[in-house]
Amino acid sequence: MHLVRTQLMHRRYAAVLIAALALALGLLTASPPPDAFAADNGRWSVYPADKTDKEGREGKEGTNGEAGKKGGKDQAHRAYFRMKADPGRTVRDKVTVSNLAKEPVTFLLYAADAYNTPRDGGFAVREPTEKQRSVGVWTRLKRSEVTVPAGGRTTVPFSVAIPRSASPGDHPGAVVALDKRVARAKGTGVGIRQAVGARIYLQVNGERSPGLTVQDVRFDYEVPLVPGLGKDATVTYTLVNSGNVQLEPRVDLKAKGLFGRTSFDSAGNKLPAELMPGQRVRITQKWAAPPPLDWGNVELTASDEGGELVESGSTAYRTVNWGVLVTLALVVLFLVVGVVVRRRRTRSTAQP
Repeated sequence: MHLVRTQLMHRRYAAVLIAALALALGLLTASPPPDAFAADNGRWSVYPADKTDKEGREGKEGTNGEAGKKGGKDQAHRAYFRMKADPGRTVRDKVTVSNLAKEPVTFLLYAADAYNTPRDGGFAVREPTEKQRSVGVWTRLKRSEVTVPAGGRTTVPFSVAIPRSASPGDHPGAVVALDKRVARAKGTGVGIRQAVGARIYLQVNGERSPGLTVQDVRFDYEVPLVPGLGKDATVTYTLVNSGNVQLEPRVDLKAKGLFGRTSFDSAGNKLPAELMPGQRVRITQKWAAPPPLDWGNVELTASDEGGELVESGSTAYRTVNWGVLVTLALVVLFLVVGVVVRRRRTRSTAQP
């Protein structure tokens, strides 16, 4: 799960591109545990410490977080930090940074709030310079900078102090290891800094209120002059998490055209990551090769994983060029009228 979010700072010689501040999904390496559960970019990985990790070297001390208390093989290697506590309590755990490179690397460590990328709904985290509001503010790492030897790993304790005024619900975030080095992108004068982070899923106890909204469903299609020669159409919509619980929404799209015929059916669409509280995501669904002469409605249904929340939206669509149809109708009418007039003239001439 890479951190892949980028930001260009337009400077001629010392521009910095912070690549890797969005947690990408499904990019796990094939290395053995614990790295098999780690977020990594092929050069270093970040993951919750297991029961053999001490600060700075291997040991026998376990983690102090809630997940670490359970022990056992299932808790020896964790993919994420999962925490649950009351307001006013402090949760403690440890994070491990593993250096897969052949030279030592110095990393900056920091905690950050998470959010959904607006365009595709991916998991992303705030940069160090951005304002943090929950996990990024409440988390304190014992060390903010570590130098990890080649092929080695370092474990750092941290604590999450949840204020008494914290709102109940889910508060996602991450512990991020940012490479201090600035590399130069090939063929440009832009520098690149990369980061990898281990996700934190923090649940503050209290009333849980899930909420899901569908907004602004639109159909976009460049109707061709000649039917059947148009490009692909798109259906765009916005999903909003209006509650305080993370959701895994499923979206079903169906287009019903002339005579109730189903022209398009796309079921089970999901986001790359959970839809976090207070976040909105604008999604574009491709409709390949829509029918050349059709019109009707696109119906959208969004539901959460448990099926307790169901929201819907719709929009009208058409794939026919009315101007072309009217022109064709006029041509046909003209031909028909011409044939009728010629027949009448022929009959009139044939009479004695």
